[in-house]
Amino acid sequence: MKITKLTTYIVPPRWCFLKIETDEGVVGWGEPVVEGRAHSVAAAVEELSDYLIGKDPRNIEDHWTVLYRGGFYRGGAIHMSALAGIDQALWDIKGKALGVSVSQLLGGPVRNSIRLYSWIGGDRPADAAAAAKDAVARGFTAVKMNGTEELQFVDSYEKVEAALANVAAVRDAVGPHVGIGVDFHGRVHKPMAKVLIKELDQYKLMFIEEPVLSENYEALKELAPLTNTPIALGERLYSRWDFKRILSEGYVDIIQPDVSHAGGITETRKIATMAEAYDVAVALHCPLGPIALAACLQVDAVSYNAFIQEQSLGIHYNQSNDLLDYLTQPEVFAYDKGYVTIPQGPGLGIEINEEYVKERAAIGHRWRNPIWRHKDGSFAEW
Repeated sequence: MKITKLTTYIVPPRWCFLKIETDEGVVGWGEPVVEGRAHSVAAAVEELSDYLIGKDPRNIEDHWTVLYRGGFYRGGAIHMSALAGIDQALWDIKGKALGVSVSQLLGGPVRNSIRLYSWIGGDRPADAAAAAKDAVARGFTAVKMNGTEELQFVDSYEKVEAALANVAAVRDAVGPHVGIGVDFHGRVHKPMAKVLIKELDQYKLMFIEEPVLSENYEALKELAPLTNTPIALGERLYSRWDFKRILSEGYVDIIQPDVSHAGGITETRKIATMAEAYDVAVALHCPLGPIALAACLQVDAVSYNAFIQEQSLGIHYNQSNDLLDYLTQPEVFAYDKGYVTIPQGPGLGIEINEEYVKERAAIGHRWRNPIWRHKDGSFAEW
């Protein structure tokens, strides 16, 4: 079997899909994307394709090694996301060729389903509470919300009180036993993180995400002792080498690698196994499309320390298309009482509606995240 062609499709709302074809007619799909940099990742896929054309797609570990190490310069969001989508598609091909799921190729599942959480929006307490109630009514047992607006290095207690009011409204709305993740989204610098994480303990949160940016990880040495809430991060880390220091220093309780950013199934599986050795949980990042979610679920299936999965159904980013639109059989993601069944079909276990992908790729997207500024005109982290 030989790889004959790689084709990327930029599709709404903000995704990039990859199709890898072979001379035996077996096709694999991946999702190589950085939100807001989809075209850059597609260009990187095209560059990496020079090596892959004519190769046997089943030699996944060797292809990963060459595509990572063979260019001399390595790592980072664009390179690792391009590699991630290729890797997903190669696993999809291998599973389809052998007639088994990716999780079976990885040793077989340790679970049949996994708990999910739903993103909730709302800038005001009443809106956040209503969104949380709606998610629970749809069967979710856990939700995640943004913790704050933009914050200066040192900001006012007025903003702290507003953030606490939002979280309090959600906790009151859903009761004591629904999980709540609060995402600081890298918007908070160390001085204000010290204030917020202590105040949030009273709401018995599932986790606090990115209390500071990953590049400011050393701040967790001061922050972690201030809270009883588990600390999560990792969506902006791209390899096991990025996670090595995070895990060895011991201030993070949950890691959140993204299977479309962190080198694909091959690398994310290794990162999850590294975390297990440090007794750290895994909650894979995935506010993306159906191929990314399918890849996440195959990794969840074989990762003992995976405990919950992010997913994008109904997320505020999905304004023109939603998670299930590109599947011929959307029921494969069987949501039930806050859980989703791991797809058991060959490869990633999903079937892509290729004609619809092509139709929407003719429209494409130029999604960009907002640019925020503080009142004094300086840039604010979004």
